[in-house]
Amino acid sequence: MDRVEKSTEKYNQLFGNGVPAAYATDPDFQDILSRFIFGEVFYQGQLDDKQRELITLVVLTTNQTLPQLKAHVAAALNVGLTPVEIKEAVYQCAPYIGFPKTLNAINEVNEVFKSRNIPLPIESQKTVDEDNRFEKGLAVQVEIFGDVIAKMQEAAPLNQKQIQEYLSAFCFGDFYTRKGLDLKTRELLTLCIVSSLGGAEGQVKAHVQGNLNVGNDKEILITAITHCLPYMGFPRTLNALACVNEIISEN
Repeated sequence: MDRVEKSTEKYNQLFGNGVPAAYATDPDFQDILSRFIFGEVFYQGQLDDKQRELITLVVLTTNQTLPQLKAHVAAALNVGLTPVEIKEAVYQCAPYIGFPKTLNAINEVNEVFKSRNIPLPIESQKTVDEDNRFEKGLAVQVEIFGDVIAKMQEAAPLNQKQIQEYLSAFCFGDFYTRKGLDLKTRELLTLCIVSSLGGAEGQVKAHVQGNLNVGNDKEILITAITHCLPYMGFPRTLNALACVNEIISEN
């Protein structure tokens, strides 16, 4: 198939048979968009459609492009992602983009779920409590990043120790320990989130290494960041790829 045929087939798989509304007002632009995203990018690399839609959800959440997020929640359901997986991907954004933006995204997700008669709230994926969230979060943090965590905690100024504690208990304890998505998926999504933020290259590099440590190889990272390109643009994509190449040299 050529990319026109591929884009039509992929669009229909994700969104059902129909024509994007932009064809009525901006057909040239819609052609470029559809053929690039659905005829080229979706076919680059080895990620499956479920992984691609999870990545799309977190990038759109990070960018707060909420109408497109709503459309891709429906697409995510259409390719077989569960309500739990969709919610967990959006929840995973909270430590990096903040609660208000995450709540905006959750509202869009809930609107789609209601339209599909998916009961709310969905089942809890929580595995920690107030007594062990720090301990379990720290364990996951060390699993991903290794000995550097202890060094970061030791090096933090006394008046900033709380930030390191929040990282362990909140970011990793409250979110990374949840069920619904495995660790490799959460860490890959986190790389896409921090890449989409722009200006967070230090964190991008850290999560490139974290991805390697949990078993996501360079080709997976390149494919994931390439999939982000249509949604976050070339500058942030090229910056993220530069971070990948700095941490993982070409053979």
